[in-house]
Amino acid sequence: MATAAAVRGQRLVLHEKGTWSAREDRVPSAVWLGVLWVGMILGFGTDFSRFLHETPPAPRILYVHAAVFSTWMPIVTAQVLLVMRNRVAWHRTLGWIAAGWACLMGVLGPWAALASLAANLHQQFLSPQFFSVNLVDIVGFMILLGCGIALRKNPAAHKRMMILATVSLADPGFSRFESFLIPAEPKTVFVWFVSVFYGNVLLVALMAGWDWWKGRLVRSFVVGAVGLLAAEYLASAIYFWDPWKALTLGWVQAFARVTGY
Repeated sequence: MATAAAVRGQRLVLHEKGTWSAREDRVPSAVWLGVLWVGMILGFGTDFSRFLHETPPAPRILYVHAAVFSTWMPIVTAQVLLVMRNRVAWHRTLGWIAAGWACLMGVLGPWAALASLAANLHQQFLSPQFFSVNLVDIVGFMILLGCGIALRKNPAAHKRMMILATVSLADPGFSRFESFLIPAEPKTVFVWFVSVFYGNVLLVALMAGWDWWKGRLVRSFVVGAVGLLAAEYLASAIYFWDPWKALTLGWVQAFARVTGY
């Protein structure tokens, strides 16, 4: 019988590739995706009425942004379901379509963020320094997605990196739900980080906890998850940094002058 120390040692091994059947990762991937769906539906569902009636009205690019980013969730869901149904060839074909779609998201993300910040430049609802969150979301998404694509011949790493890339976009939904319950904005970095990124932290913790329990921690996932959470905490810290406030105010003002928002 293995000793407790031996079991703990096995759980802490960081795998380069999965030594277990790729089929064993299919259900957990669907569960993590399900948690993401719940956060997105709760957050955007509670915020939808405010979005439709906000003053000033949301720029039209935000409707395009919403449609494109919302479509990402069905794409990822279809990818997971195709693998669960052993439609691997279809999964690969849709994967390249998804990669192209992600490039579109990489353009629309910053554009829509700047448009929204410019439209709310003289409002209390959204401050220019919030661009730190917008940046870490889309940059984290693109980097992790690129890693996931590069690791596509390593199924265990590929699955985890693709889910982690989507986790990097979780905060808009989860944080809206938190704001619906607790409207007051936190005034300290750590509490603000928790209020905005708690959904991301929860999902990373669930994924890492499950893999640790099963002895399936994958090195690329651990590095990516730690890097993502560190970047999100940095985004929270610079949100309160006066030079960043001044810099982003200048960016948003310049964007507003050029585009007319």
